[in-house]
Amino acid sequence: MSNLETILEKYEVVIGLEVHAQLKSKSKIFCADSTEFGAPQNTHVSPITLGMPGVLPVLNRKVVDMAILTGLALNCEIAEISKFDRKQYFYPDLPKGYQISQYDLPVCKNGYIMINGKRIGITRAHLEEDAGKLVHAGAAGLAGSSYSLVDLNRAGTPLLEIVSEPDIRSAEEAKNYMEELRNIVRYMGVCDGNLEEGSMRCDANISIRPFGQKEYGTRAEIKNINSFSALKRAIEYEIERQAEILESGGEVIQETRLWNEADGETKSMRSKEDAHDYRYFPEPDLMMLEISKEWIEKIRKDMPELPSEKRARYVNKEGLSEYDAEVIVEQMETATFFDKVLELGANAKLAINWLMGDITGYLKENKIEITQTKLTPENLAEMIMLIEKGTISNKIAKDIIIEMLKTGTKATDIVKQKGLSVISDENELIAIVEKIIKDNPNQVAAYKSGKDKLFGFFVGQAMKATQGRANPQLINDLIKKKLSE
Repeated sequence: MSNLETILEKYEVVIGLEVHAQLKSKSKIFCADSTEFGAPQNTHVSPITLGMPGVLPVLNRKVVDMAILTGLALNCEIAEISKFDRKQYFYPDLPKGYQISQYDLPVCKNGYIMINGKRIGITRAHLEEDAGKLVHAGAAGLAGSSYSLVDLNRAGTPLLEIVSEPDIRSAEEAKNYMEELRNIVRYMGVCDGNLEEGSMRCDANISIRPFGQKEYGTRAEIKNINSFSALKRAIEYEIERQAEILESGGEVIQETRLWNEADGETKSMRSKEDAHDYRYFPEPDLMMLEISKEWIEKIRKDMPELPSEKRARYVNKEGLSEYDAEVIVEQMETATFFDKVLELGANAKLAINWLMGDITGYLKENKIEITQTKLTPENLAEMIMLIEKGTISNKIAKDIIIEMLKTGTKATDIVKQKGLSVISDENELIAIVEKIIKDNPNQVAAYKSGKDKLFGFFVGQAMKATQGRANPQLINDLIKKKLSE
């Protein structure tokens, strides 16, 4: 039994996650500066982003739309009255010296999502502006980098901070929760969920307590975790660290820690602030935000299908297995492609077999998404229908699907150009079968003496002779008939 397993027999883990989702607006939350990723440093800035004296913020309505949409997807109550607050703290990449956020009247509150049948509460989802980015550079000595530069392109980018209740009880459950949250914001179209680019980040609050104890243990916060695997490893490390402290008679202190991916451990950053440390007060330059029922209902009416709804539809209506439904929903681009193939009338089970088989294999091998190939839903649907009609065999389809992915050529055109259509002419196939039987007398004798498994040998020979183009059902029937004569 591992050390972690031993700990989990004695201590209950209590986890709450704060997930920051960067909203996909073209401009920042309080000004018209671009939010495009990857621009040269400090080119997406203005006097408002720079926090110059006398400038005034103007709220981006599109950002509020996205917050309401996400709140509905998270089963939240949407506030009729919301407001913005100043969160006071100094940091080199925060030009104003304070962050405009939301404190006691967030846009969304009291929601939940279901993870493997368990309800995980959402305390709140509130809007705020992002800070900039520090770039540490220079020769590293004992104190690290010799100087730091600041890039303010990201400053003012709209964030939706989604705060869970402390309902999560394991590292695996935390990972599953964040994966589903990523699915939701991506399917709603409000965030691309790209953890590597920082458009989705997670802070994890973790404490442990002996089983049976009602009071929560002292929590530590791990900041800015940017991958699902890192989230799981960081939580497991923190559980072991806190258990070791308690087992040795010490006390866990409330603090903020950073996950060090290279060392595989969390390291202390600073003592953990409470809300009063930030000296919140209402943002005087922004009006109270009034959200009408009509505004909410208009957004609700146009909501895309949720990941949970899509999984249920795939299983209940399209007949997919729960496993296939789960996997394809995780791959949003592939799921969107699949839906278009279904709309064109293709068989759902055949479509999913191709998407999860040869096509996924090609995507993984080339490390690309399906949208980066030349394959279209129309072309895949056509190929599937050719298989169902018996125009081409599965083997032929396997031979042409890679060309379709690379070139975008229609299946019918490839089949025509290369003469790959299925041979269904009975007389032509009879001649082929008779020659195979004549050329393999020993196998024929063995088959007739009771070695039924040799039937596959004859089918294989027929497929080889026709380069896989023989009509499978017809060739089976003909071989069976000739061998019984």
